[in-house]
Amino acid sequence: MDSNLLKIFLSVANKRSFSKASIELNCAQSNVTARIKQLEKSIGHTLFHRFSKGIVLTDVGEKLYPYAKEIVQKVYETQQFIMHLKHEETLKIASTESNAATRIVTLLSKIDKKYPNMKLELSTGPSQELIDMLLDYKVDIAFVSGKPTNKEFMIIKEFKEELVLLKPLHKNAANNILTFKKGCTYKKHLDEYMKKQNKPYKNIEFGSLETIIGCVKMGMGITVLPIFVVNHLNFKNEVKIETLPNEFKNIHTYMICRKDNQPLITSYLKKLKL
Repeated sequence: MDSNLLKIFLSVANKRSFSKASIELNCAQSNVTARIKQLEKSIGHTLFHRFSKGIVLTDVGEKLYPYAKEIVQKVYETQQFIMHLKHEETLKIASTESNAATRIVTLLSKIDKKYPNMKLELSTGPSQELIDMLLDYKVDIAFVSGKPTNKEFMIIKEFKEELVLLKPLHKNAANNILTFKKGCTYKKHLDEYMKKQNKPYKNIEFGSLETIIGCVKMGMGITVLPIFVVNHLNFKNEVKIETLPNEFKNIHTYMICRKDNQPLITSYLKKLKL
């Protein structure tokens, strides 16, 4: 049986419309109709009831649907496997700035050693921006702060983090919170913490971790970062570190991908120590 026919069948069934399926498949409606008739003829059963207001699956169509979905998915996975058999594909990685400053170098180094023909691309930004990129298939995996709730995502690996409050070492901090730009999970939690403290403050956004730490040391304000980042980058002797309440400190980092677009090396990534 032609898997392309099953793909068209799934599109029509999901959209409940031949015209909408033709738009999704980027082909003429007449072609969609002809291919469905071809499938119906090949199995000897009608798959859709046609009504003036639309279409619904027949009993046979309902029974065929889960099998068709599984077959189309398996064909896709097989095509991806064959295409990337030698691991020569490009792996597009997205990461928060704090994670990029700690784990990404090790990640890139280990992948390059294991799969020398694989091309690697890296993008950085706040968590929400990375989530949007992953949803739009612009990247293959992303490191984000905070457990994602999108049903499209699969968690490949979890990194437990403890957020700490960073202040100037030998001076009072100005009433500013220093964070990454909009969409940063740490910014959101620092906002909530400051509101609970009932302290007035102004938010100043930056594009780099080094700039934020430099401004904290100068007394321009305070920030939050995982203690792992502070220790890894040797900032612990340059700033004052304070523990946050439990409700604010446990914001873990997650390596995630789309369920329907898992990298061929997903199993390797799950076992990788960073």
